[in-house]
Order: sequence, then structure tokens, then C-alpha cells
Amino acid sequence: MNWTLAKAKDQLSRVIRQAVDEGPQTISVRGRQTAVVIGKEEYDRLRPAKAPRDFKAFLLAIPSKGSISSATGHRRATSSFEVSARYQRRQRTAPAPA
Repeated sequence: MNWTLAKAKDQLSRVIRQAVDEGPQTISVRGRQTAVVIGKEEYDRLRPAKAPRDFKAFLLAIPSKGSISSATGHRRATSSFEVSARYQRRQRTAPAPA
């Protein structure tokens, strides 16, 4: 459902209840859809399960171009070998420092 900001403020408990029961509730400000209220279960479902612990894990979790599985449509994580190979190719083609 779409709510104006004024109505959402006045009926916040109803907005939250509907977000939990019926799904996302959109809030408009001056005619523009500005925010969405979602239930906690939906938030948990959309949120990544676990954040990477270190920078290397963060980099390895980034999907690479062309790594979409045609069967599932999901991206796979880039392996450290692929990251290393790309880095080495860039180093070979990088211009020498002046």
C-alpha cells in the first residue's frame, strides 16, 4: 500500500502491522515514493547472512563479470585463483612508472 508521510505518521502502528502481514508499505513525500517499510522477517531475508570478516574475504565475495550461472541465475563467488590471475594480467599490461 502507498501512504503519504502525514498518514504514515498518524497511523504508524497500522503501517507496521500491514508491513508484517501484507508486505512492503511505500511512503510518499510530496508525491514521490521515498521510503519503504518492511517487516523484520523480510529484512532478515534480504540482508546478507554474514558479513565478511576481513578485506580478503570481502574481495573474494564480490561477484565477477560473466559469473552468472545460467541454470540458477545466481552469481558465484570469485576464487582467489581468478583474482590472482587478473592481478597478474594487469601487472603485465600496466605501463612502467616514469
